[in-house]
Amino acid sequence: MKHLMHLFWLLCLDTPRQSLSSMLICTGKQSMEIGGFLLGLSVILHFHISVSSEATCMLKEKFNLNGYKDVEKKKVIIGGMFPVHKTIALSDANTSRLPMSSGCEGFNYRAFRWTQTMVFAIQEINNMDDLLPNTDLGYVIYDSCFTISKAVEGTLTYLTGQDEAVPNYRCGTGAPLAALVGAGGSDLSIATARILGLYHFPQVSYCSSCSALESKFQFPTFLRTIPNDRHQSTAMAQLVLHFGWTWVGTIAADDDYGKYGIKDFKEQVEEAGVCISFSETLPKVNSPEDIHRIVQTVVESTAKIIVVFSSDVDLSPLVLELLRQNVTNRTWIASEAWVTSALINQPGVSSVLGGTIGFAVKRADIPGLQQHLLDLDPYADPLTEEFWETLFNCTLDYSTALRKSKDRASVLNGTATKAIGTLPDGLCTGSESLARLNSTYSDISQLRITYSVYKAVYAVAHALHNLEHCKEGQGPFIGIGCADITKFEPWQLMYYLKNVRFKVPHTDEEVYFTDGDVEGFYDIINWGVESNGEISYVTVGRYNASATLDERMTIINDSIVWNNEALEPPNSVCSEDCKPGTRKGIRQGEPVCCFDCIPCADGEISNMTNARECALCSGDHWSNEAHDACVPKIIEFLAFGEPLGITLIVISTFGALVTIAVGVVLVMHLGTPLVKANDALLSFLLLFSLVVTFLCSIVFLGEPQRWSCMTSQVALALGFALCLSSLMGKAAVLMLRAQAIKAARARSKAAAKAAKAAANSGSPDVVVTNTANLGDALVATAQPDLLTSGHQRAIALTTTLIQALACTVWLIILPPYPRKNTSAQNIKIILECNEGSVVFISSIFAYDILLALLAFIFAFLARKLEDHFSEAKCITFSMLVFFIVWISFIPAYLSTRGKFMVAVQIFAILASSFGILACIFLPKCYILLIKPERNTEEMMRPHGKPRDGISTGTSASLATAATDVNATTASTAIDD
Repeated sequence: MKHLMHLFWLLCLDTPRQSLSSMLICTGKQSMEIGGFLLGLSVILHFHISVSSEATCMLKEKFNLNGYKDVEKKKVIIGGMFPVHKTIALSDANTSRLPMSSGCEGFNYRAFRWTQTMVFAIQEINNMDDLLPNTDLGYVIYDSCFTISKAVEGTLTYLTGQDEAVPNYRCGTGAPLAALVGAGGSDLSIATARILGLYHFPQVSYCSSCSALESKFQFPTFLRTIPNDRHQSTAMAQLVLHFGWTWVGTIAADDDYGKYGIKDFKEQVEEAGVCISFSETLPKVNSPEDIHRIVQTVVESTAKIIVVFSSDVDLSPLVLELLRQNVTNRTWIASEAWVTSALINQPGVSSVLGGTIGFAVKRADIPGLQQHLLDLDPYADPLTEEFWETLFNCTLDYSTALRKSKDRASVLNGTATKAIGTLPDGLCTGSESLARLNSTYSDISQLRITYSVYKAVYAVAHALHNLEHCKEGQGPFIGIGCADITKFEPWQLMYYLKNVRFKVPHTDEEVYFTDGDVEGFYDIINWGVESNGEISYVTVGRYNASATLDERMTIINDSIVWNNEALEPPNSVCSEDCKPGTRKGIRQGEPVCCFDCIPCADGEISNMTNARECALCSGDHWSNEAHDACVPKIIEFLAFGEPLGITLIVISTFGALVTIAVGVVLVMHLGTPLVKANDALLSFLLLFSLVVTFLCSIVFLGEPQRWSCMTSQVALALGFALCLSSLMGKAAVLMLRAQAIKAARARSKAAAKAAKAAANSGSPDVVVTNTANLGDALVATAQPDLLTSGHQRAIALTTTLIQALACTVWLIILPPYPRKNTSAQNIKIILECNEGSVVFISSIFAYDILLALLAFIFAFLARKLEDHFSEAKCITFSMLVFFIVWISFIPAYLSTRGKFMVAVQIFAILASSFGILACIFLPKCYILLIKPERNTEEMMRPHGKPRDGISTGTSASLATAATDVNATTASTAIDD
């Protein structure tokens, strides 16, 4: 068997680059079973005998990777991947020659510190007695160059076990590879996790926080010691809402970390009503045009808050352009990837980024790390040499330094002789002091991602410790029990990693994984500016995603220094908040945060900030001046105690007193010819009706009650009915008398013409008398009055009773009642009387108007009846005043509201009452009081007035002359 095995390996080694089958045999385990050995041997023999000499297994690429290795005499190897360089060097894209794996450029001191932290942690673990005491850990660390392609190269190299990567095969024969600590950015870890997941190879990331990596379906073996970005996005959203910012801009790196982080942030803030002013993406490859465009967007936007989800490497070009254009007055919200990055914290950046607020992962001090960083051997390996040369701006290669020194001397002096015989300029001595140089590499003041690296290495170590110290028979694996630490499978270590729970040395932080993630805990960092202009990181709060919603974020607002050292938070809104009393009016085609504040209409209110709609006040309430509260409407009625009410009461009382005074005057002169000639009882009825109209106007005042509504309208209707019917009776008598006189005058003229004609004929039987006294006896031709005083009183009472009957029916069927009028005026409730029935009240007052119209017609027809005392003219003028007042009242009444409508109505009542009182009784009082000499029987008799030999008489004298009609007629007759 030994001879067969020896033959097999000879054939295998002698078979260069054969098919995958031959490669499988070559890389197979030496302890394979007999059947497998024979099968492999047959396959090799078959390919050696085969006629075809074409090689089917070819190495397609040899990777160009930088890094550290310490695998000699190590029991277990831990892999690491760090973005020591910022990017890969651009190739010339020449396809006419064999492509070579790209190199890297742009040394990253911060990532190099992470690398040394992993080395330090492994060395620290190897020196421990209580953690893996029997196992020395080695390491293989590669530079990912912050590029997916390099990360994939490193991953394939890990899996293959040699520099020549052979996918799907493990070609190394050394210690087993435990897990990969890396690979840096989220997009790098996504690429590596997809490959490692195929082989169930554990990966523990220290700074890949993208939420996409939480999917165990896509990334079954991925774990991380940095919180999931879903927590950070939520924290950023709560920070924005905490300060009331509704108008923010967003900038994200063009990778999974930026895209997923900003996507989660947008979803949460937009759901809460925050609007995104702009959303820009940082290019992965430096593009001055794109960077300039993004800066212009920032300058032109009115958003004062800008949220940035990006790594420090991707953000650095934008910061430089912001500095160049001096873009200030912005507050930046930083993600953990750049909030404490020295790459961003460059001299002069405080003017642009001062006041930045960001979220940073947990910070810790790691004893012994700084000394480890300072004790670096510059000649240990090419990567460390590059670091040293870049940091101190020199070279460790003597020939290179000599050549450069000669070139400089040749340029300056035209000769290189001075450079010979001395140490060339620019040569590193290797003894330069890292401690004296203030660099990002040796700065341990903000060990956050560094601490995450430290925890990741310890997580792998504790998982290995648990695997190594598994008790046989109590293992977790079905049919196997425990795994052998010298030849375990990756999936076996994955079990222990998922369930590991340990406390980190020096900090006592307990670390455990929940579905591959750790708890979401962040420090809230504020960028303050020190006196020397440098940025200082001040912790102003905490965020704990595992706490209750109200207790997740604690932040000290007063300790925050904002941009330009302002003490108050900036105001970042598209439109200022709409105050109570207004509502938001959305602008068409613009985000919902851009709106106009529209004042609420009368009767509507909004009692909150940024109200979307105004609420309508209830019927008895109205909006106040500010439109932010509903207040009870003003109750309005014409009260007794207000100035207008007092004035109307005084006028009404005065009118009633004057009317009573006129009545007293008539009573005092009751036996005089003037009073007797005008029917004293009818005059007193007229005065009584006027007192009623004067006093009923007072009932219109005060808060309307049921009794006052009925009393005021009915008293007014009946008072005017009695007044107008009395005047109509007087006017009717005067009209009839005027008609009788007109007929008598006609007969008198006819008789006079006949006598004159007879005298002119010369007949002896005709005796001509004196016609000069014919006019004095003219009234004798009139007949007695058809309407006596009794008739006039009957007319007045009958017409008044008709009105009273109509009012009674009205009060029984549909009486007036008080009501609250809320529609006449918006801000007032007008207490008024509802007429009950428009038909009834219209009919009742139309009846009064009819009486007034008849009185006016009768009086107008009798207006030329008298000379000494013309009562017909008085009635005519009183009715004219009555009509003028009430015609003027209608438009005035319709154009007013509230208590002024009542005032207008009362003024109309008083004006018409005063008009009737003055026109009817003022001439009589004038004669009775001022000219008593005219109050005689003789003055009441007819007086001649020459006009064609005809004289007229007074209306007062007609009543006394009617009894002498026969005698007067006889005096004008011709004696037969």
